[in-house]
Amino acid sequence: MIKSYDVIGNIAILPESTKSSKKIAKELLKKFKHIETVAIKTKIHSGKFRLQKTKILAGKKTKTALHKESGCSFRLNIDQTYFSPRLSGERLRISKQIKKNESVLVIGSGVGIYPIIISKHSKAKEIYAIEINQKAVEFAAENLKLNKINNVELYLGDARDVLPKIRKTFDRIILPLPSNADSFLDLILKKIEPKGIIHMYDFESENDIPHKSIEKIKQYLKKPKILNVQKVGQYSPRKFRVCVDFKIN
Repeated sequence: MIKSYDVIGNIAILPESTKSSKKIAKELLKKFKHIETVAIKTKIHSGKFRLQKTKILAGKKTKTALHKESGCSFRLNIDQTYFSPRLSGERLRISKQIKKNESVLVIGSGVGIYPIIISKHSKAKEIYAIEINQKAVEFAAENLKLNKINNVELYLGDARDVLPKIRKTFDRIILPLPSNADSFLDLILKKIEPKGIIHMYDFESENDIPHKSIEKIKQYLKKPKILNVQKVGQYSPRKFRVCVDFKIN
């Protein structure tokens, strides 16, 4: 039996093809009743929308899942939208930091998982969510209704085009875009309240944590107040996804 695989709703995703992949797929279906489809990655997350490609090996011929996390439900297509089930603890960590009546912005909000988890697990006043992938926004709109959320505003488009049109500032901004989050810092520093907090995600090699991520921030902000640097998952051998929580002085 394979040791590592992701489960999104009722779909199990194997990381790579082996001679025994189809046998493993059938074993997963037999062993775990909640798994109805087993797929395998044929292409890793890449491109503008950071999408993966998968092939169904066994079970129902569907790539749309109903995933449950932290008391919330999310519909999504595993090939059409980016989603990581491994960040559930991290999403709760962020939610628990949000104070009553905060205005929150999420850039790269995907199928709405950060905004919805935040709405359910904090007393945020309002949450603005910007996402460039139209399919993800369509699922996010469905997920808002599914979870009966009414304090999230969805925006479709590139944040560089959308954000200047939003005439307000935010107490907290979340950038769950680890491959290029720092490229938005010049934009969001104009939209963050004095003493506001930013959560920036990044990919870094183990030996470069935390200084490389902090150096990226200092290119835009000379004296950020670093609150925390957290490893939130392993991307590849010796390379990690990290979150830098920092405050505007």
